[in-house]
Amino acid sequence: MRIAVARLWFEGNRFAPGLTDRACFARREWLQGQAALDRFRDTATELAAVAALQQARPEWDIQVLRCASAEPGPPIDDAVFETWLREVLEGLSRLQPDGVYLSLHGAAITAHCENPDLTLVQRVRAQIGANTPLVASFDLHGNLHPQMVQLLDFATVYRCYPHTDMRETAERALVVLCQRLAGRGRPVGCLLPLGQMVPSFNMRTAQGPMAEVQALARSIESEADNGVFDVGVFGGFPYADTPDTGASVMAWAWPAQASKKAAARAGKMTHLRAAQTVLHALRERLPRFEPQLCSPDEGIARALSSPDGLVAVTDPGDNPASGGVADTPALFAQLLRLRRTQGHAVHRLPAGSLWFAFFADPALVARARTAGVGAVMSVQLGAQRDTRFGPPVSAQAQVVRLTEGRFINDGPMERGTPVDAGGSVVLDIEGIQVIVTQAVVFANDPAFFTLHGLVFEQTRLLCVKAKNHFRGAFESRCVAIIDVDCPGPAAADLNSLPFRHRPPPPPSPAA
Repeated sequence: MRIAVARLWFEGNRFAPGLTDRACFARREWLQGQAALDRFRDTATELAAVAALQQARPEWDIQVLRCASAEPGPPIDDAVFETWLREVLEGLSRLQPDGVYLSLHGAAITAHCENPDLTLVQRVRAQIGANTPLVASFDLHGNLHPQMVQLLDFATVYRCYPHTDMRETAERALVVLCQRLAGRGRPVGCLLPLGQMVPSFNMRTAQGPMAEVQALARSIESEADNGVFDVGVFGGFPYADTPDTGASVMAWAWPAQASKKAAARAGKMTHLRAAQTVLHALRERLPRFEPQLCSPDEGIARALSSPDGLVAVTDPGDNPASGGVADTPALFAQLLRLRRTQGHAVHRLPAGSLWFAFFADPALVARARTAGVGAVMSVQLGAQRDTRFGPPVSAQAQVVRLTEGRFINDGPMERGTPVDAGGSVVLDIEGIQVIVTQAVVFANDPAFFTLHGLVFEQTRLLCVKAKNHFRGAFESRCVAIIDVDCPGPAAADLNSLPFRHRPPPPPSPAA
């Protein structure tokens, strides 16, 4: 068997400034061939599942075409997407594979294309023909068009948020691909849109409304003799701001068990009824997805009233995992103001126990590297790329640490994968240790902080541009995590952003 693999994993934020260019992909993932599998082997990622299949099936010819991913951010430069698509289509034409696996996100956007995920699946299907098995895996925050289930033989979705199950999701897709290659009939699927954007803040799957919806999906899959074998829940990604943006439910059944009449006679649930059931449960819980965040001042006060230990205050409005660019100044401005307030709890924190993560400012990192450790310089923090969310903060800073910006994730999400922040610096600003990087990366992994000299046992307050993924590694490390409401390209209040495809107002609590 000859299997072709390709990957485009990107989540686009229409409100973030600039474009996601080829350099952004090069920093995270722009690979092909065996090098792609070798890099991600034994990690918590989709390509690790492909590497495991290669090891389990040495007689198969598994060919890895272009694999690309970048941190969530502004729309992809159209030229980058066109290059990816051309390389993949040319590779499929050359290989003539027996089956294809696509590792996708589902919420990509480019400067001029609102649904490149759908475009690429259409083009891949046209290239390989109607009879070649084609499967895919998607992020829980994908914005899928219902046509996807007609184009794909099967698709499956992350079930965990934070996304600690990337590898397991790919494994499910590859199992079905193997079954199709062994001669089993094509599954029957459906995708039902909710017709509404859902804020992602309360989508964590450990508890809350999304946990309940996921539990219902798993119970349907586990029913004895049930023809439905996979039910995927998409929360959607509002900040993509496209006509397809929003939550949806996808369900699959094997063809012999998908007939409505046969299912009715046997008392079984069809894939359509399964999707309808889960979609209804999602709709019922919509009011509980609405975030209720406090102000930065209130959040910091609540954090420091917690028991002794590490406390974190997160700013989801500029969360890089939601397409933020680590540039908004609001949380840091408030933190610095409180640090200057005599008698305030923040003012009393000892040196080294107060950290801010982070700003992405390549020019400032270059200046600090030229000046060297110990140098004192005037700085402007934040609002270097976009002034819509507040003016820059002026301060005097001392350079206390320089790094090459490279580390290996050791938390539960994407464990074992290398990260390149492009060089970084730690500045001391009136007793606040401020991390500044050249590139936008996730500040979700403990290795990011230890790289910069943060000692968790000696840190009392950590203010960080992050949201739910941060909790994957830090829920057990922190005595409290407080989320605050700040302006930014990924603001929790969707009504604060200039949507072109404006979401309908959230339902009232009485609905």
